Amino acid sequence: MVINSHSVRETLDLGRKIAHNLQRGDIICLFGALGSGKTVLTKGIAQGLGIDRAKVISPSFVLIREHHKGRFPLFHFDLYRLRDPQDILALGYEEYLYNEGIAVIEWADKLQYLLPIEFLKVELSFKDDSQRLLKFVPVGKRYQRLLEKVHEDISH
Repeated sequence: MVINSHSVRETLDLGRKIAHNLQRGDIICLFGALGSGKTVLTKGIAQGLGIDRAKVISPSFVLIREHHKGRFPLFHFDLYRLRDPQDILALGYEEYLYNEGIAVIEWADKLQYLLPIEFLKVELSFKDDSQRLLKFVPVGKRYQRLLEKVHEDISH
């Protein structure tokens, strides 16, 4: 599924629609260049989970931020500053991924061989200054079903 977002508002709305279909333990891996909309999409997901989107910021020097005031906990990873995938092992990142919450991982490409076996892959790219292209790829059966539900929500 490929979606053209014409604005920040549309990307936030898409994140909310994704969130409405999430289940405990779901993992969303975001791929894309700096400024392509990864954090905006994460804010929309947070808002859809009942978390104040203003509290969702790029963690900068913090690799993981936890948000517990929603329908499910949100574990927001920003791996921009990760130099080696081994560095994340010390944080016990698998406990966040295979937990009762939702994990959203910005810069998921930095995980390399540590990527989860199943996840929803979202590739964000620039169409122009104000538009973003979001390509959704399900990795695993659970995420195929999730994407079908999200597609239904968007279509209505």
